[in-house]
Amino acid sequence: MPEPQTILIVDDEKDFSRGLCRLLGQRFPACRCIDADSGTRALSILENRRISLMLTDLRMPSMTGDELLTRVLAIDPNLSVVIMTAFGDVQTAVKTLKSGAYDFLLKPLDNEVFFRVVERGLERNRLLCENVELKSLTKSRPLSPSLIGQSRVMARLRETIATVAQTNYTVLIRGESGVGKELVARMIHRLSPRAKRPMVTVNCPAIPSELLESELFGHTKGAYTGADASSKGLFLSADNSTLLLDEIGDIDPTIQTKLLRAIQEREIRPVGSTTPTKVDVRILASTNQDLEHKIHDGAFREDLFYRLNVLTIDVPPLRERSQDIPLLVQFFILRTCREMSIEEKEIDPDVLSYLATKTWPGNVRELINFIRRLVLFSRGKRITMSSVSLVEGTGNLPTDHPTGITPYKQAKADVLNQFTRTYVTDLLEKTSGNISEAARQSGLGRVSLQKILRRMDISARDFRK
Repeated sequence: MPEPQTILIVDDEKDFSRGLCRLLGQRFPACRCIDADSGTRALSILENRRISLMLTDLRMPSMTGDELLTRVLAIDPNLSVVIMTAFGDVQTAVKTLKSGAYDFLLKPLDNEVFFRVVERGLERNRLLCENVELKSLTKSRPLSPSLIGQSRVMARLRETIATVAQTNYTVLIRGESGVGKELVARMIHRLSPRAKRPMVTVNCPAIPSELLESELFGHTKGAYTGADASSKGLFLSADNSTLLLDEIGDIDPTIQTKLLRAIQEREIRPVGSTTPTKVDVRILASTNQDLEHKIHDGAFREDLFYRLNVLTIDVPPLRERSQDIPLLVQFFILRTCREMSIEEKEIDPDVLSYLATKTWPGNVRELINFIRRLVLFSRGKRITMSSVSLVEGTGNLPTDHPTGITPYKQAKADVLNQFTRTYVTDLLEKTSGNISEAARQSGLGRVSLQKILRRMDISARDFRK
């Protein structure tokens, strides 16, 4: 069980601090609350135990609240400190915010405001602690591709992979675009008895149908115009190893028939040859499509489907394991910084919280690209919400407004820009960057859509599979 969070109340009026402890005990029963009647006593407590949130009076004898703040942050820079002050000391309290205080409260305290500030402070502490743990976890991991996540669905996925890997059966890996189907395939191969030889991968939609047969099964010299030399093909290259047929749902029905025979008979016939060749290949196939629906429409052979679907692995989308997002974010920040040969960047807890609640229609692939942009555009050593705003195209977050309220026109423009960016990004994800199809589905003219993409600095090429 995790250690309960502890709140420290510092005030020279003992009755006041103990009264606050009683209130907090009623509102936050899972937390501990202790009090100190001086800054010296508070420092002694901080040196001997972990504190999640400290609330301190500003005016105290021998050591003021702002002096205590400076000394406390030297001990624990991540501690959330709330200053409590009378109305006349507001200007001083605001200065403490610039010195590192998390917030300030006016005396006499309004209970609901008090509880809300305490709740936010505890949440900030929880996120900071998780951040430290996540960084420790990510640094202990190799930066080579692996299935990252501590959620139940990911634990179950890893168990399934480990079990499936020991067999020689064909596996159909299913899941949305960007969930990591190829990564699952590589793990199956790496844990299998065939791991001594490299896995061979073919991206089926990337090869024209008229060339895919030759790519898979090879060809003899002179088999067709331009075949100046024989080619053994990917099946023979994967002999005694594993062949991944990526996005199997997109192959032409003619190739489906020949593929079925190769899997069924464990032999291939190169284009232009009359002699079959025996092969020992384990087949893994992946798809983000509804193959049952394609069978119903006559676009996919039912007998091939059952040949491929001996074992099935469903890779969960990111929305079903959102608790893994903070760990993924930390991992990708570390990897991106190393890719760019720069010092590792810190991420603010509010950014981590925002990313964990954001929808990711492009799943892990979209998250990786977002983190790369965040690292690239964040100034200094920290990734803040200003960095997020810049990456999302909403401009800088509003600051220095005396009322704390964004001007109406700016707020409206920010919301509209964010909506447009999210809409066209989702649209391009679903249409794999096909501008004509995206325009048709959205009801926009092709030219209008292209203007929006140029204005948002979004490239359709980035979404093409």
